[in-house]
Parts: sequence; C-alpha cells; structure tokens
Amino acid sequence: MARKSALINAMELSARKAARKMLRDFNEVEHLQVSRKGPADFVSQADLTAEATLREELGRLRPDYGFILEEGGVVEAKDGIHYWVVDPLDGTTNFLHGLPHFAISIAVKAGKEVIAGLVLDPVKDELFWAEKGQGSYMNERRLRVSSRSRMTDCIFATGIPFNGVADHEKFLKELASVMAVSAGVRRYGAASLDLAYVAAGRFDGFWERNLSEWDIAAGIIIAREAGALVSQLDGGERMLEKGDILATNAGINGAMMEIFRKIRLGR
Repeated sequence: MARKSALINAMELSARKAARKMLRDFNEVEHLQVSRKGPADFVSQADLTAEATLREELGRLRPDYGFILEEGGVVEAKDGIHYWVVDPLDGTTNFLHGLPHFAISIAVKAGKEVIAGLVLDPVKDELFWAEKGQGSYMNERRLRVSSRSRMTDCIFATGIPFNGVADHEKFLKELASVMAVSAGVRRYGAASLDLAYVAAGRFDGFWERNLSEWDIAAGIIIAREAGALVSQLDGGERMLEKGDILATNAGINGAMMEIFRKIRLGR
C-alpha cells in the first residue's frame, strides 16, 4: 500500500474539504453566481469558495508557506521558500455547463522547484498525487505512463484555444499534424487531469499553450514521477513561466518534438 507523507496528507485533507462544498455547488450549478475574467473565461462562486477553503486549511496546516492562487494572487511565504500553487477549480467551464470533468489542483514549490503535487477529481473520487523521488499514484495504485511507441497507436490530449486567446492558426497546424499520424486527439478541458491521465497511461501524450502556473504545476510532478518526459514544446524547461507544455511517454517523445520543430520552422 502506498504511504502518504505528512505533506501529501495535508494536501488531501484540504482538497477533500473543498471538494465536499464543490460537489454541492455542482448539483445546484444553475444557482451559482458567475462573472467573467475575460472573453469565455469565467469565475464562479464555486471557484472562490473552494479557494477560500484551501487557503484556510493549507494555511493552518503549514503556516509558513506562501500561496500562488488563481483568483487571489500571491501571498508571500513567511519562510521565504515554500509556496502552495493552487487551482481551486480546474475546468470551470465544464463545471458551469454541468460536465462532470473538473479538478482541484495543489502543488508545493520549494524555490522554483515543484516538490509535490495533488490533483483530485471529486466526481470520480480519483486522487492523483506524487512527491519528488517517491513515485506517482492514483488513490493507492502506483502509476506508470503507457509503453506505446508507435504514433499510430497513440491518443493525445490537448487544449483548444477559445475566444480571446491567440494562436488559433498555429494550433490548427499542430492539431492537423498530430491527427495525421495518431489514433486520435481528445479535448477534455482540464489541464491538470490531462497530465494526470498521461501519468496513468490513459493518454500517451498531452500538449497545450497559454497555460498558467497553477494549471500545470501539480500535473508536471505527477506525470514525471510516473515516467513521463515533460518540457516546453521546444524542449525547454520553463513551462511554469512560459505556459506551453508537452508531456509524453519516452517512446514517442522524439516524434512529437519533431512535429513541433517542423511547425516552428514553417515546414
């Protein structure tokens, strides 16, 4: 049986408390107060309630840690090192449309390094978690990426740019290139779960642009601890800063990197 550290236990306790309120809101989603942060970019009372719960619980359990919050901004760490990176509701648009695919995502950074991550899907009761050097798990089961090495056998996840987001033409070139050589592409609408699904071998790879730190911090360590290769689309390591990401198993990473290289070169 997988043994969770005190840190992971603190993250799980906080996530599950926020999830209970979130599921109640999901069952009454038509009554939620919703506002817009930008074109096709929503924030609901469920986001705000979950973030408040997580901030209170995590702050109580680790009072010296700071926060990097989707809605609440940055709260400086008292110890100057550790930060909770929190997306209280990844998949808000799904949530508001009654689609049962969304998650709570929590990561811990020590300096610039992510050292732990947790992604909770409250509808399916699937808890993905990882700590540096300790492996990646879903509930109590150890995770490993898929072993597929032929692109024609693989399925991929991505995020499709929407109203108000640039790079539509670039994305369409990427999508066409991956579609032409793979078994399919899925768009589920929650990057944290896309990365967790790569870790679980459900997807063979995932790519996306224009993401924020809280979208991917937890998913990166969960995917890496399951054996995924994770980088920017050009192979760089600044995913949290730049917002573009590619995560695959080792067998197809080279082929995916070549697709994006050719697009960058205009081929």
